Amino acid sequence: MTDKSKLIAAILVAALGYFVDIYDLLLFSIVRVSSLKDLGLSGEELTNTGIFLLDVQMCGMLIGGIAWGIWGDRKGRLSVLFGSILMYSIANIANGLTHSVTGYAVWRFVAGLGLAGELGAGITLVAELMPKGKRGYATMLVASVGISGAVVAYFVSDLFPWRTSFLIGGGLGILLLLLRIGVAESGMFAQAKKSQHRGNFLALFRTRANAVKYLRCILIGFPLWYVVGILVTLSPEFGRLLGVRGEISGGLAIAWCYGGMALGDIVSGLLSQLLKSRIKVVYIFLVLAVVAVGGYLFGPGMSVQWFYPLCGLLGFSVGYWVIFMTISTEQFGTNIRATVTTTAPNFARGALVPSTILFHLFTRWTGSMITGAAIVGAILFLLAFWALRKMRETFSEDLDYIEEFK
Repeated sequence: MTDKSKLIAAILVAALGYFVDIYDLLLFSIVRVSSLKDLGLSGEELTNTGIFLLDVQMCGMLIGGIAWGIWGDRKGRLSVLFGSILMYSIANIANGLTHSVTGYAVWRFVAGLGLAGELGAGITLVAELMPKGKRGYATMLVASVGISGAVVAYFVSDLFPWRTSFLIGGGLGILLLLLRIGVAESGMFAQAKKSQHRGNFLALFRTRANAVKYLRCILIGFPLWYVVGILVTLSPEFGRLLGVRGEISGGLAIAWCYGGMALGDIVSGLLSQLLKSRIKVVYIFLVLAVVAVGGYLFGPGMSVQWFYPLCGLLGFSVGYWVIFMTISTEQFGTNIRATVTTTAPNFARGALVPSTILFHLFTRWTGSMITGAAIVGAILFLLAFWALRKMRETFSEDLDYIEEFK
């Protein structure tokens, strides 16, 4: 197999794996209300239990992110890529067969463990195989194809019952594993086997400089999951408070959001290649996100027909996920790269847990969901801007080096 064929195979598997990953990750948010009603819940229980299950899933992703990241640097990117797909596919199927909130919670946790590994391993593998200066094109393709899984999840859930939708997601993952397209391991990983600090997560914190750099990688991803996990997931609740005319479908709002995010990933990826900068592009999208969130929370009342495009704009404005992932990949040496690339997005996703806690606290303190959401958003955006302020530009840097930990 030629190097070009290996690269195409890696991009294809990473993109399709992320497609199923996002399908599963967002399917729960889409079928949250219908599935919990089917399990006998109603009223305020739908919101509280839904948030609890989402937090359980995110906790699984936090733990899984560390475990898969270390495994990827010690045993290889491919073992994580296929192992994580297998785990979340099994969890998907089990979710479709559960008949209790407890069972739902257990399998959302297992799904979180599995979902934590695929993207980091895929992006690391593709970035290490791609020529420098063109990495943005490959990671853009992986992210944009993957994020469209959320849109497909909506249409599948609209056509089939929620249990069938979960079973379809699990089947897609198993099918991808059966295909097992000839993906080769990264040559850089073979060189990294010589490093004694390979996959040493704690080594990231041995120096203040590395710890702060790693923290900055995580913080720039905070606004994305605030937008998706709070503003859009709870769009039916926000819509009633905002005076939106018409009934809001949470699933359709998420589909619009992720459709916008897929477009944002394409635009941000192309823009980074045009400007030859990751940092400038993230600045542009963060400013746009602040404007979009302000319009969502404080704009005038609107019809439901305008509300969905606004969710699409929110998704587009945080469509710098591909750039966020690429920045994380490029900041550290190949002996610790999979650990960073896998843990950083999962800590960013996991930040949704304290974000929802703060959201509840500020909502009770102010007596307003809108004000509570605005305060949490302000905190997260300020942290992201601070993190970006001294982030090192890595657009055309060579990734074939070992990270030295003093």
